[in-house]
Amino acid sequence: MKIPKKISQNAQLIEGLNGSSWFTIVAEKDLYRIERFCEEGNIECSRLFRAEPNSFDISAPFKFTYISHCKQCTIIQNNLTFKFFTDEY
Repeated sequence: MKIPKKISQNAQLIEGLNGSSWFTIVAEKDLYRIERFCEEGNIECSRLFRAEPNSFDISAPFKFTYISHCKQCTIIQNNLTFKFFTDEY
């Protein structure tokens, strides 16, 4: 699936049976801004997350994976699973 023009070309797609979502991540101070978009590119949520463990390297290759939604995201990097949690609801 092609990345919609209105979101970052660095977005990653997680495909699902009931629909797919695009995810982006950027560093903001000690936290990470993760945004989720529908398949067409409309934003579904934008929240600040903390990583556990806290050794995530945003400059190294990574892949969003399941389970990822507006309250928790999962990223695999260097065969290590990082969980991202938000206190924003």
